[in-house]
Formats: sequence, structure tokens, C-alpha cells
Amino acid sequence: MRLDKFLKVSRLIKRRTLAKEVADKGRVSVNGQVAKASSTVKVGDELSVQFGQKKVTVVIDKIVETTKKEEAANMYTIVKEERLSEDS
Repeated sequence: MRLDKFLKVSRLIKRRTLAKEVADKGRVSVNGQVAKASSTVKVGDELSVQFGQKKVTVVIDKIVETTKKEEAANMYTIVKEERLSEDS
């Protein structure tokens, strides 16, 4: 599955266009490598997404084409959430 679509379907990011923008700005990495929106992700991959002053790292547990809001969080496990200091 494309990275931008996974971010949207899993509801880590609400809109696919926003997911594409975030990835294209280099704020998403897959397994430690900066990833583009068109990058392919698979089960077991580790994603790090930077939202402003917050960085969330998750591991992909399953990939589905569509999901209900309540089930979206089952697609990944949060490994860590960290606040980034403003001077970094």
C-alpha cells in the first residue's frame, strides 16, 4: 500500500492530500529512511511521523484498503511518542 494511503486509512493523518504534503516535506520515515508519499509500506514496517513539535513512531500491524473509524487504530501499534524541543 502507498504510504500516503496508509496514513489516511489508519487515520494517523486525516486527509490523503495532507499525508502527501507531510511525506513530501520529509517528515515521514519508513524503517529509518525518509520516505515519499508513493513509497510502499508493508506489515512490520516502522513509521515515524513528525507533527509540528511531536514525533510519533508506530509499527504497522495490518493493512486493509478501507476501515471504520473505530477499527483504524488496530492497523498499527504506537512504539513511542515524543515531544521535540524547539531548539533542535
